[in-house]
Amino acid sequence: MITGKSLIAGNWEEGLGEEFSSYNPVDDKKLNDFKGVNASQINIAVIQATIAYSSFKSLNFDERATFIEDVASEIENLGDELLEVCNEETGLGLPRLKGERGRTCGQLRAFANLIREGSWQQASIDTALLARIPLPKPDIRRVLQPLGPVAVFSASNFPLAFSTLGGDTASALAAGNPVIVKGHPSHPATSELCAKAIEKAIEKNNLSKGIFSLLQGGSPSVSSNLVQHPNVEAVGFTGSTHVGRILFNLAASRPKPIPVYAEMGSTNPLFVLPNAIGNRGRDIAKGLAGSVTLGTGQFCTKPGLVFIVKSENSETFKDALVTSINDIQTGNLLNQGVKSGLNKKLKENAARKEVATLAGGSINEGTVFSIQGKDFLKYPELEDEIFGPVVLVVECEDMEELMGVAKQLNGHLTGTIHSDNDKESIALKEILEDKVGRIIYNGFPTGVEVCSSMHHGGPYPSSTSVLATSVGIAAIKRFCKVTCYQNAPQEHLPEALKNENPRGIVRLLNGKYSTERL
Repeated sequence: MITGKSLIAGNWEEGLGEEFSSYNPVDDKKLNDFKGVNASQINIAVIQATIAYSSFKSLNFDERATFIEDVASEIENLGDELLEVCNEETGLGLPRLKGERGRTCGQLRAFANLIREGSWQQASIDTALLARIPLPKPDIRRVLQPLGPVAVFSASNFPLAFSTLGGDTASALAAGNPVIVKGHPSHPATSELCAKAIEKAIEKNNLSKGIFSLLQGGSPSVSSNLVQHPNVEAVGFTGSTHVGRILFNLAASRPKPIPVYAEMGSTNPLFVLPNAIGNRGRDIAKGLAGSVTLGTGQFCTKPGLVFIVKSENSETFKDALVTSINDIQTGNLLNQGVKSGLNKKLKENAARKEVATLAGGSINEGTVFSIQGKDFLKYPELEDEIFGPVVLVVECEDMEELMGVAKQLNGHLTGTIHSDNDKESIALKEILEDKVGRIIYNGFPTGVEVCSSMHHGGPYPSSTSVLATSVGIAAIKRFCKVTCYQNAPQEHLPEALKNENPRGIVRLLNGKYSTERL
């Protein structure tokens, strides 16, 4: 049963703030009424998280890993109810949501395995050299440790994998931080069910209830009050550049600034070089159509910009792309905000005299636009993310113009190169190394593998930290701080820095990686 309440440090409370409602995006039918939290309730959640921080960060790694594994199990124990409620709020379909639930639980268990092993702490030890001349060298040891309470903002397009118990929450908990989640107002009932799952895992492991809170709310004041609370130490966010920048600015303007790890808007440029478009242009167009429309174009990795060189093959490629997109029946947009935003962008593109509309204008068909390379740079806003099944083809006169346009791009999460031994591909790769976080060859950017080597971040404005990833186990580093110990007694050191190395983890020992004991 959905209560419409927020979970505040173990207590389900009715919000004392503004009311809001959830809607079915398929028929716009109202589903549930909720009341958002107020500033006082936000303060209680953060204060309780601060109190819980001491015991949670000190928890044995095996116990913390077991807790996170139990969170995954409790999500699964929600069964079909979670999928059905989530589908009602998002219209994403049960097959997609079942897969997303698997990804959510999989990444939780991946973090459990990571922290149980222990090497993620990046322990580094330089032993003392007391006889060194002219001055003795002290014993120096360095390790990653948790930060403190972390605020996580749920994403609309991944109601499980990037939401209440998604990757940001999983990585923050894995590092040893209490988490306060700001639920997304598009799927509050889904968030409530997920909160019930972690509540059971907390009770099962007899942990402090302050380590997790879910704050419901549709008012911007909930977000601003949470980010500006002096006890919040970091923020995880997935969403638009506009909102991400607001949160970033709020965090930076605090008396004590804190990091905001925001994964924001990205148009993910895709380049089809001449040999590739000549040899397999139709196949690339078909694959591109599937990537553009996947999830109704509401993936952060959707390839929204396609760059080609004008040739006898370019028209065939565009025709194949239009045909392929028109053959695909796309799903529903997530909410009214997404719908209105997409319609606004479609109208703006159609109004520009340099932009040609190649396909439709109907959301259900997807839309393909085209512009010449020399005209693309006239409209910087064409590089902005369009949330929906929309793609802009930029047709350049030659490779020199294509390279020039590539050099003018802003930061994106991904860049894709389709090349069949085109001699210019290396030069293009070198440009993209400064423009994107992940370079894909002869494929498509949608579908982000959750693994150790994945990087899901990029130069601004795609994210606020080019070093940080929100996918994969490296995401844990965002919510850690460095502590360095000099000449510390063994009993004062964290496990990872002790001489005996009880877990046998990999450490940087006097400049060389080793699992040895001292």
